[in-house]
Amino acid sequence: MELKAIIEALIFASPEPVTAKALAKLLEGETTEAIAAAIAALEADYEGPGGLQLVEVAGGYQIVTRPELHEWVRRLFHEHTTKKLSVSALETLAVIAYKQPITAPEITEIRGVNAAGVVGTLIERKLIRIVGRKQVVGRPFLYGTTRDFLERFGLNDLSDLPKIEDMSDLLGFELPSAVAEPAPQTALPFEPDGPAAPDAEATAEADAGSAQDALHEAAPEAAPEAEPSAAPDADPQPEPEPESSL
Repeated sequence: MELKAIIEALIFASPEPVTAKALAKLLEGETTEAIAAAIAALEADYEGPGGLQLVEVAGGYQIVTRPELHEWVRRLFHEHTTKKLSVSALETLAVIAYKQPITAPEITEIRGVNAAGVVGTLIERKLIRIVGRKQVVGRPFLYGTTRDFLERFGLNDLSDLPKIEDMSDLLGFELPSAVAEPAPQTALPFEPDGPAAPDAEATAEADAGSAQDALHEAAPEAAPEAEPSAAPDADPQPEPEPESSL
């Protein structure tokens, strides 16, 4: 069977974007050059008129419906789609996407409202994740976007983010002026899942109060009172003087 047809079937059947590395592993015996050529030929096929397109998303390939046909696809599923994000959540997500890695207090400063609850929601939706801690007093959590974020918004990496003014037009509202257009950046590394992540709300609340906790921890602890040393049971007996040899 033609290699291009096999690759098309694999990409179509996969619920997630298929990377070139994954294809090479599945197609043992095929060279990377042959796989790349087949993908290029497949991309050329999908450039023509039709209802589907081959796109590169989150470092892999997906076959998806064309954006202009979204309304018809929505009718098929009777609007049974994932719950839409609120304006507050979209604004917070945009701030994180453009300014990452960023802490909850920094998000609050940019937006002018407490971001702890919204951050928890975005973690639950797997659109953002904790990427580390900032090396300042309190060591607050740093947040960044996820692979799910790239997939949901059709981005290959963070360099595909539109300009701030274009994003405001797409969202339908003005983003905070403090969200300046960032310098070119690369996608944050996607680490394998580690130990179970903490509850999203608890994580956000802990982050919001981390500075206060840190100040408490940084305060010098009172030195324990010295315990009085035990009194000797009795006066020490004087050592006997040596006997005279005279």
